[in-house]
Amino acid sequence: MLDLNDLRAFEKIAALKSFSAAARELGQPRSSVSRSVARLEEELGARLFHRTTREVALTPAGEALQTRCAGLLGALEEAVGQVRSSTSVPRGHLRVTAFAANLLRRELPAFLERYPEVTVAVDVSSDTKDLLADADVAIRLGPMPDSGVVTTRVRSVERYLCASPSYIERRGMPESIDELVEHDTVDLPGAYGRPRCWTFTKDGATKKLEIRPRVSVTDETAVKGLLVDGAGIGILFAHCCGPALASGELVSLLPDWSIPPVDVNIVFASKRGLSPNVRAFVNFMKERLGSPKYDEGTRA
Repeated sequence: MLDLNDLRAFEKIAALKSFSAAARELGQPRSSVSRSVARLEEELGARLFHRTTREVALTPAGEALQTRCAGLLGALEEAVGQVRSSTSVPRGHLRVTAFAANLLRRELPAFLERYPEVTVAVDVSSDTKDLLADADVAIRLGPMPDSGVVTTRVRSVERYLCASPSYIERRGMPESIDELVEHDTVDLPGAYGRPRCWTFTKDGATKKLEIRPRVSVTDETAVKGLLVDGAGIGILFAHCCGPALASGELVSLLPDWSIPPVDVNIVFASKRGLSPNVRAFVNFMKERLGSPKYDEGTRA
């Protein structure tokens, strides 16, 4: 019967093209990985490697085994990781990066109550470069770069064009999309310093407006605060501006035009070997953000 440890040793040697490098990677003596290959070759009745003093190369039989071995071992490790994660209690530190502080302010208290042994460090950022360089899990808006990470869409979020009554009284109510260029605007910075484009739709028609904001700020909560205080016109997500629209602190502008909603994505490194902390947080946020109750109290 084949030994999984022998298969792991074979797969590592095949990948690294070196018995010594595979032994170091596996934390085993070189003699141990050599014996693993010898046992496999005896069990299969086939030579798996051509070995010279200069290089290690797969034989045709070795190439056939490698093609199937990597997928089988990966599936096995994923299954083991899922079982371990499902039976482990989330505890310890979790690093989260999210596009809006307001989003986590609403959800984190319930997460901490459910998992009392977890501590959380939050970085508020909308950057999509090296998403998980300094975080275990990310919450981002819109399309994600194809960077080998796992992306799970949990919902789409409505957006509203807003300003305060004091700003409207001072500068007047815009009557058309084109008039917005004559107003002060407050916005998040565009990617790589480029101006952002505001997109509006009505009756199948689309209008796009390149915005050069009077004020650019990196946090959506700060954008909302500036709009409430009369700094200009801006676009806010429903979860951020809903209460202010309901209370009259903000006014929704150009209601005949709608702004396309944006997907909210949860991003993490891999489903394989997912830690209990990350799994708990991902499942919790999917449950909370995916619930219709998420929208209660957020719409105008």
